[in-house]
Amino acid sequence: MSAVTLPSLGLPSRARPTSQAVSGRGLDHVCPLQCALMSRLHNLFSRFRARPADNVRDQTAAASKPTWIVVGLGNPGDRYRRTRHNLGFMVIDSLAAKHQAAAGVSKFESRVAEIVIGEEARVLLVQPQTFYNQTGRSVAALARYFKVPLERMIVIHDDLDLEAGRLQILARGRDAGNRGVRSLQEAFGGADFARLRLGIGRPSPSRDPVEFVLYQMPEQELAAFGNLIERAGAAVETIIAQGVAAAMNLYNRRA
Repeated sequence: MSAVTLPSLGLPSRARPTSQAVSGRGLDHVCPLQCALMSRLHNLFSRFRARPADNVRDQTAAASKPTWIVVGLGNPGDRYRRTRHNLGFMVIDSLAAKHQAAAGVSKFESRVAEIVIGEEARVLLVQPQTFYNQTGRSVAALARYFKVPLERMIVIHDDLDLEAGRLQILARGRDAGNRGVRSLQEAFGGADFARLRLGIGRPSPSRDPVEFVLYQMPEQELAAFGNLIERAGAAVETIIAQGVAAAMNLYNRRA
């Protein structure tokens, strides 16, 4: 299951985004050493294509019930693929590639695929297709269908208020202005799910934050997030295998 093939480099889009694409709440350094990693991920992203919805019922019926749901926040479509707001999607792609997930399927307005972490944890990887600010609608439907409790859900999202490149795990907490997280909390009526905050930093005062998070990053700028994406995937595996507290002790320390 990887998402979609990333497009070739081009000029960043200056079009005004829809209100549902941005959470309403950056990156000044580049890490060339991560370019090889991101190049590998780019090649793998093309595997995550939704299969026709009429095949989903038979495929999911044959699969074992997932015991965890891991949700990456982002926006669907080529326009948003290389943006900071889609870092959550990129972590899902990375996990899918690492665990050799089968191609994703469409279900409840999401792209989903299943992987196994450890010996028995069946994990549903989810990329909601409802746009960032309406994430709760599709994820709540999935959770109800598979009867996965909130404490077995992990949400991954970008965060302007965390310095670029930093990872922070939360056992629960307020949305802090992130509308995708707010949508989830409203849909579930609570906040008892783990979150991975992926720091993107804030832009300069002269730059529009909306443009900043929805800007199509060039290759080197995108590659600078390679280490963060890889660490976030490892943090998900640690939460599932050892618990949230163990993962927080391991990953919440400043580099």
